Amino acid sequence: MKPLYSVVVPVYNEEEVIRVSYDRLTKVMSTLKEPYELIFVNDGSRDKTPEILADICRKDKSCRFINFSRNFGHQPAITAGMDYSKGEAIVVIDADLQDPPEVILDMIKEWKNGYEVVYGKRLKRKGETFFKKFTAKVYYRVLKSMTSVDIPVDTGDFRLIDRKVCDTLKSMPERSRYVRGLVAWVGFKQKPVEYVREERFAGETKYPLKKMLKLAMDGIAAFSFKPLKFATGVGVMLTVVSLAAMLLSVILGIINSSFSWQMFMMLCVLLTQGFMFIFIGLTGEYIGRIFEQAKGRPVYIVRETIGFDDGGTEN
Repeated sequence: MKPLYSVVVPVYNEEEVIRVSYDRLTKVMSTLKEPYELIFVNDGSRDKTPEILADICRKDKSCRFINFSRNFGHQPAITAGMDYSKGEAIVVIDADLQDPPEVILDMIKEWKNGYEVVYGKRLKRKGETFFKKFTAKVYYRVLKSMTSVDIPVDTGDFRLIDRKVCDTLKSMPERSRYVRGLVAWVGFKQKPVEYVREERFAGETKYPLKKMLKLAMDGIAAFSFKPLKFATGVGVMLTVVSLAAMLLSVILGIINSSFSWQMFMMLCVLLTQGFMFIFIGLTGEYIGRIFEQAKGRPVYIVRETIGFDDGGTEN
């Protein structure tokens, strides 16, 4: 029987929580009395997560297992789950149980009311450091101010999308995926469902600072050219300031011979070079993404699948 709901669960080194996550998802989806599928996407885990998932999916016919050939990242894992999904409503949720599976029922209710995208909006984030909460809050608001796309603040990838939205996303050729931004970009009828984000059930976060920064850069580079425009504006400003500083240094050198205008000029040059390197790096980020897109390599490669009628694929 074709599933009405597809629940996509990207996983990476979640051996401590994956069985509990499966149990809670199964309990929630079973209350609907409608056909569903759970699609677990293993993003190159190095612990026992693949073995546990393979065992679960062989015993439960409603479960599917996609095993990547290596670690490709959280966004490609979500993309793979969407590509393989067959449901009319597709839910994306992480395995760490910070996003409560019970909220899925509220999302489905709104979907049945006619909304084609229902996204989770965090009212509170338990168990997270002040630094992470603060930087996340600042990032979402900076991104919103930099792009014409209305990307909701205080949201992650926890959401439900309609089949037509999923098919639209599948047709989009971006290699550097920023799913929550793409979902906002395609439009359709959208509505938030508010909830409190819980602490991790077990294990450690799979989004350390390095990965958070990369995701942030992906979002900015994919949906805004303002950093490049800002670089041009700063370049013009620095040129004007440098010329004024040169003129001032010459005048002060003539008036007051003890004034070290050479040192002043050196500091101006160093400041200018610092800005230049920053903006060269920003430009490189955009060029790097163009390069990745031009190569046309797959977003992910599947090593094996369990529970699907067809075999593995790459996309």
